[in-house]
Amino acid sequence: MNTTEPVSGQPLLAARGLYKAYGSTPALRGASAQLRAGEFVAVTGPSGSGKSSLLHCMAGIVRPDHGQVTYRDEPLAHASEDRLSELRRSEFAVVFQFGQLIPELTAVDNVSLPLVLGGTDRRDAHGQAHSWLERFGVLDRAEARPGELSGGQEQRVALARALVTGPKIVFADEPTGALDSLAGEQVMTELTTAVRELGAAVLLVTHDATIAAYADREIRLADGRTGALEVSA
Repeated sequence: MNTTEPVSGQPLLAARGLYKAYGSTPALRGASAQLRAGEFVAVTGPSGSGKSSLLHCMAGIVRPDHGQVTYRDEPLAHASEDRLSELRRSEFAVVFQFGQLIPELTAVDNVSLPLVLGGTDRRDAHGQAHSWLERFGVLDRAEARPGELSGGQEQRVALARALVTGPKIVFADEPTGALDSLAGEQVMTELTTAVRELGAAVLLVTHDATIAAYADREIRLADGRTGALEVSA
C-alpha cells in the first residue's frame, strides 16, 4: 500500500482545507483528501483524529464549517439538500459500522429500497436485490428482518444495499468494526471484489491496519489534519 503519493489523474472527489467543529470541540482542522475513479483509499488515525468527520463531510452527510468538497468539479459545500440526497441515492453509497438497516423491513426490502426511491418498479428492484443478496451469500435470509440476522449477515445486507444502485463512490465508516476478525476479513474480501468489478471508488475509515491493507493508498489523520504528501495532486 502506498501511503504517500496518490495515483495520477484528476480526482473524482476532493476535499480541501476542511474545518469542522461540534460545539466547542474541533474535529477537522484543515484536513484535505482526494479520491480518484476506481481508487480504494483508507483513512486511518487514532480515535478522535477526525476520520469519520472527514468521511461524512466528503459524502455530504454533514457540511464543513470551512473548506470545500468537490465532486467531478461540482462544489458540494453549498449544494442543496435535494442535490445531496440525489447523489446519495444514485452515485454515493454509505456503509456504517452497524449496517443501519431499517428494522421493520426484510433484507430484500432493505436492499431494494434505494432503487424504489429512485423510481424503479418494485418487482425489478426486488430482482436486483436478490442478485446482490446471492452475491454476498445471504439470499437465504432475504425475508429475514435485521433483528433475525447475525452481525456478519447484517453487514452483507448493508453492502448489498450500498452497491445495488451501481454507485461511483462507496463511503465505508468502520464497516467491520462490529465484526470478529474472520467475519471482518470475509466482508472486506467480498466488498473489494464487488467494487473492483463495478469500477467504484472507495473511501474507507478504519482503525485496523489489517483492514487498511486492502486499500490502494492510506491517508493518515492526526488532530483533524492530514499530511501534505498524502493529498498532493
